[in-house]
Amino acid sequence: MRPHRPAGAEPPADRVPSSEAMSQSSFATITRTLLEWYDRYRRDLPWRAAPGIKPDPYHVWLSEVMLQQTTVAAVQPYYARFLRLWPNVEALAAAPRDRILKQWAGLGYYARARNLHDCAQAVMQHHGGRFPATEAGLRQLPGIGDYTAAAIAAIAFGRPATVVDGNVERVVARLFAVEPPLPEARPLIKRLAAGLASRRRPGDFAQATMDFGATLCTPRSPACAICPVKLQCRARALGAPTAYPHRAPKRVRPQRFGAAAVIQRSDGAVLVRTRPSSGLLGGMTEFLGTPWTQTPADLAVLQNVADLEFCRRGVVDHVFTHFALRLDVYAGRASRSDPPDGCRWVTAEMLGTEPVPTVMRKVMHAARRDLEGSAIVALDPDSLGFVGFEGAYQKRPGHGENHQAQPAQRARKGHEMAEPDGRREPT
Repeated sequence: MRPHRPAGAEPPADRVPSSEAMSQSSFATITRTLLEWYDRYRRDLPWRAAPGIKPDPYHVWLSEVMLQQTTVAAVQPYYARFLRLWPNVEALAAAPRDRILKQWAGLGYYARARNLHDCAQAVMQHHGGRFPATEAGLRQLPGIGDYTAAAIAAIAFGRPATVVDGNVERVVARLFAVEPPLPEARPLIKRLAAGLASRRRPGDFAQATMDFGATLCTPRSPACAICPVKLQCRARALGAPTAYPHRAPKRVRPQRFGAAAVIQRSDGAVLVRTRPSSGLLGGMTEFLGTPWTQTPADLAVLQNVADLEFCRRGVVDHVFTHFALRLDVYAGRASRSDPPDGCRWVTAEMLGTEPVPTVMRKVMHAARRDLEGSAIVALDPDSLGFVGFEGAYQKRPGHGENHQAQPAQRARKGHEMAEPDGRREPT
């Protein structure tokens, strides 16, 4: 429970969350202690360079983009596959976008895949195949915001930078018992984090703080008894570490409705279409459906698009960052072979090469049992790379868990986003 304070009253002096409230020697002690802890307990992650080895900027950038809003467990097979297919930025820049979207399918937040390709091409076209080494230069690239620029500059290039993600927010808020709630507290937290950052080992310190927040200073059960900086932690001194960081009340996520229909042709092929290249799920493959609106879907919209008859097969719920979606799922069979405008028929083999987002895989699960012999039945939706994060399959622990967190703890601010711009930047 948040400690009570009368409205308008200033926090007690011993809880003022400012650099003046803690001595410079205490700042230095925390920085040194976290680096010593990291040297001993750092985790072995596939994108992390071994001690003494210079990080590869391509590896750092690729992992940072993939880890936006996504768990370590979900990212690892994608990261390995992308490196195998495209081992450097030149290869990724030359890859067909459709193939990148296909390989990304199931990881969620699909604007990241488009930004990934755009960024690789920008690095090749404007920087001679080398990533800029400064935060300012990195921020000019597609898909890189303040957090991602700072992380790449610090980790890949050893540039002094203040790297603040959800884990760092939590660690700093507890160390200083920061009173303002998130997101109001973020500028203050960043200033405090800047006071702790190591100029000698900026990349190691950024990763140390993230590892520390992921493994010891966790959201619900911080290991205060073995915490190496427990003597400097104001939240622990107050007896309320889990009360920090404070958070403003969550806004109610609006509800939208729609309908999706899985239509089978006599030879078993299934009707699909490609979403517009920009916006939510841009360039991804979907089944025939209605617009997603604030009122329940009108089946007549589907029937006007395709002169077909449908049977209702169930309901699918899916959670995006800014709204919740409920889709009525229909199944049907087509007597004609020519597809409606903007649609196409795909066989099971072809469907396996399509970038199908998780919400559509849920639709597949709901409809496939009634379409014997169709591409939906012939191809297991789970074989398309579904990792169970993008929708509501994984319980979200709330904003704050960063990409370095333990797999079950690291879903960040939402489930799926329209246009993410760096792991800390999306709203």
